[in-house]
Amino acid sequence: MTITSINPATNKTLETFESLSKDETMAAVAKADDAFRDWRQTSFDHRKNIILKFASQLRERADEFARLITLDMGKRISESQREIEYCAEISEFYANGAETFLADQPMELEGVDAYIQYAPLGVLMGVMPWNFPFYQVTRFATPNIMAGNVVMVKHASNVPQCAQAITELFTACGLPEGVYTNLFIPTEFVEAIVSDRRVQGVSLTGSEKAGAAVAAVAGKNLKRSVLELGGNDPFIVLEDADLAKTVELAVKGRMVNAGQSCVASKRFIVVEAVADEFLAEFKEQMANVTMGDPMDEATTLAPLSSEAAAVQLQEQVQATIDAGATVLLGGDRPDREGAFFNPTILTGITPDMPSFDQELFGPVASVYIVKDEAAAIELANHSSYGLGGSVYTNDVQRGRRVAEQIETGMMFVNQPTRSQAELPFGGIKNSGYGRELSHLGILEFVNKKLIHLGKR
Repeated sequence: MTITSINPATNKTLETFESLSKDETMAAVAKADDAFRDWRQTSFDHRKNIILKFASQLRERADEFARLITLDMGKRISESQREIEYCAEISEFYANGAETFLADQPMELEGVDAYIQYAPLGVLMGVMPWNFPFYQVTRFATPNIMAGNVVMVKHASNVPQCAQAITELFTACGLPEGVYTNLFIPTEFVEAIVSDRRVQGVSLTGSEKAGAAVAAVAGKNLKRSVLELGGNDPFIVLEDADLAKTVELAVKGRMVNAGQSCVASKRFIVVEAVADEFLAEFKEQMANVTMGDPMDEATTLAPLSSEAAAVQLQEQVQATIDAGATVLLGGDRPDREGAFFNPTILTGITPDMPSFDQELFGPVASVYIVKDEAAAIELANHSSYGLGGSVYTNDVQRGRRVAEQIETGMMFVNQPTRSQAELPFGGIKNSGYGRELSHLGILEFVNKKLIHLGKR
């Protein structure tokens, strides 16, 4: 089979890549296992120099790599450029911090000489998504490479140019063969890789269905796993919020990456005292986006990642409309070339409607009007997802109190959910488990080994 890059702005084929055979795939696993035996012995300084060079090259070639992102999956060029910069920041964070994060930890026990050693596990498998094709790989690969592990990556099939570029960049920066391996393979090969005794863990960012399948294989084979799955982030607007600023952040939170982000704001839960004013301004600003070529800096709404993604979103939205939801804005696709979807606002959604507990991956906002703060908290927690969320109020302590009651892995006060190298990222419920980024991210795939030296 071949793996194809299709420009979603034009639906035209850009480039194709040949996939590996099953035998070639398992040979790559063997090579990675061999590479681990040497890589685990390298010093933090040696690893650090390579990863810092990787960060430097990302910045020097930012325009080149950003262009590949936009061509492969349609992201606005300014967002693609920011993604590359963020990858450089993450790489520097782990390059500079790994030795501290993984330093031996003495055990404070009277009369006992013991410590915890953080040791690498071995070969790790990463199954990565298309929506942030450089960032998702970087946040998986760099901490684990710095920890002394080796990684293999099956990237999403619609971003092969990005996958190839990342591989070539690691090689150019001096990473030995086998320490980072890109796998152009069909999805069905993943089970064999995760089941292989030489592979010690798997990290997947993607859909619930994919996460459940990989977690089942990992569990059956007693392998560690980290899952970052879907989200349906609540955006809670209380009556004392700064509405002008809140609406501006609502549009940014929903429209980031054309709405194709697991932590994009998706459920807008607004107390009735300010609902009319919020809705009027939100509709005006959502309608005012500029749809167009993602390579054009003037564009504020890019296409979705693929024609299939646009079709799926239309089906979800239409099913909700057919069930009785009100369309305040949009609800359909524009009559133009490419995988575009009109900015959309739906209201009147009830728990029996299809999209109430679905992730809508695109520029579609679901708005709920509730009586008060207590009702907002209850609705926010009425979800099978638990990734991120945000609350808006002029009283930061009130925001903190609300945030602490929301069942998610991350909550933000007066700003939409966001990602930062120093902050842990991850969710609960059907949004997955485990943490990436921060010092916690580098501890997911290491052996926390007790070394007991006897009594003092």
